[in-house]
Amino acid sequence: MNSVNKTLYIPLYGKALVSKQNKFFRDKKAEEIWAKEGFELKGKSKSKWLAYYMAMRSAIYDEWVEEKLKSKPNATVLQVGCGLDSRIERVPLEQVSAKHTQWYDIDFPDVIQERRKYFEETDDYHMLGMDMREAGWQKQINQNDEGIIVLEGVSMYFEPAQLIELLSSLSKHFKSTKVLMDCYTEKGAKASKYKNPIHDVGVNEVYGYDHPEELGEKSHLVFVKEYDMTPQKYMDELKGVERFVFKNLFAGKIAKSMYRMYEYKKSCDE
Repeated sequence: MNSVNKTLYIPLYGKALVSKQNKFFRDKKAEEIWAKEGFELKGKSKSKWLAYYMAMRSAIYDEWVEEKLKSKPNATVLQVGCGLDSRIERVPLEQVSAKHTQWYDIDFPDVIQERRKYFEETDDYHMLGMDMREAGWQKQINQNDEGIIVLEGVSMYFEPAQLIELLSSLSKHFKSTKVLMDCYTEKGAKASKYKNPIHDVGVNEVYGYDHPEELGEKSHLVFVKEYDMTPQKYMDELKGVERFVFKNLFAGKIAKSMYRMYEYKKSCDE
């Protein structure tokens, strides 16, 4: 598994740790996988503060997907760079989808090979091992008018032109397209060259974006809004010193200057 693919273990560890502590995020599958596949992380990768942050980020994505499916129950969900994430089990599809939702978890072939140890495909759930930077992925995705796209923890590994091409191709593939993605700012990308947990698994080159409206225009999408990555309702479940330290490390202006979360849609969407 190459260096970029190894980064999937950082959020997996974070989700497993928070779930095991029975805080604001529950993910028994992450606990199970980490117990079998986990290894000794170094430096900041094993920080409990980062674990809280990763779990909060995933919880926001879970809520967003569930919300979108309530209004688009027949949509196709694409999770690009899925790693070993178990969102397919965390989102209550039976409750939010009147009919079957087609769900695709997509990552590099060696990641999907690892993933198949813990997840099974069904008529509605699919795992695809491929590089979304390469042409032809559309042939493997069932045609559907509505697409709900999750780009969690992956935008920073795409060169700007590659990210624009990916977003544009997603916009063209679906008549209705909803996208949620987190990304570094340009400042965050520059700072990451010197201090970033992903260095602990061998990744050194990442990219950031400061102008969500411009990124949307270049990708034939419309910027909808920015999301708070550290909601107060989750921080409130941290107590005393933990809440104080986390708030100062990962919430507020300093954190926002480094890392952001943006929602996009096609101009014709409601």
